[in-house]
Amino acid sequence: MMRFAIFSDIHANLEALEAVLSDARERHCTHFICLGDIVGYNANPRECIKIVRDLDCPTVKGNHDEQASQPEATGDFNEMAERAMTWTRAQLSDEDRQWLRDLRLQRQVRDFTIVHATLDTPGQWGYVFRDLDAAASFTYQHTAVCFFGHTHIQCAFIRDERARRTQQEQIHVEFGKKYFVNAGSVGQPRDGDWRAAYCIYHADENLIEQRRVRYAIEKARKKIIAAGLPRLLADRLPLGR
Repeated sequence: MMRFAIFSDIHANLEALEAVLSDARERHCTHFICLGDIVGYNANPRECIKIVRDLDCPTVKGNHDEQASQPEATGDFNEMAERAMTWTRAQLSDEDRQWLRDLRLQRQVRDFTIVHATLDTPGQWGYVFRDLDAAASFTYQHTAVCFFGHTHIQCAFIRDERARRTQQEQIHVEFGKKYFVNAGSVGQPRDGDWRAAYCIYHADENLIEQRRVRYAIEKARKKIIAAGLPRLLADRLPLGR
């Protein structure tokens, strides 16, 4: 039995990450996959990096991981994200930054692909919200299934005659079709549901299961405020926005 727990956009939310990993283990996941953006926004970047490193799992780089590995701001983020990133850089060791810097932009794992943003231009950090956005990545997708993150919105795009979006909680992978699957965000969902998001790929059963997990959200919020990070980062968590 091969069961992959696939998670993305942790954004230094330790409580959410621990809840997701606990849920995955309860569901007998045998392997773990991280789709990037381990850091940024929330208050436990070092701890989240350590957990992912200790999992020793296939991991790809997100845009916040890239920014955290830089010595200073590049002007690519809005003011709030940049304030959080400046704080984050100060928390990380040189070893942490080097590990983030060395992450690859995309990988193939077994018979599926992983990427943080898009397959056509993974280092430009484009967003896939619509069928048309997904179509560009499908052109570069050489496996039946690819998992991605970045938008913080759990969904999937399926290509047969055309690309179409679905919000199904369970997706059966059918021969001849391609699937571009967003695992959502562990640490800062933006689809109106505050619970941590991830997905399980039941490889032997050709089944993708989207999951949501409750976590100690008030603890995470208080840490953000105590760290002196922008208050809005704490206030948005319970809104799922």
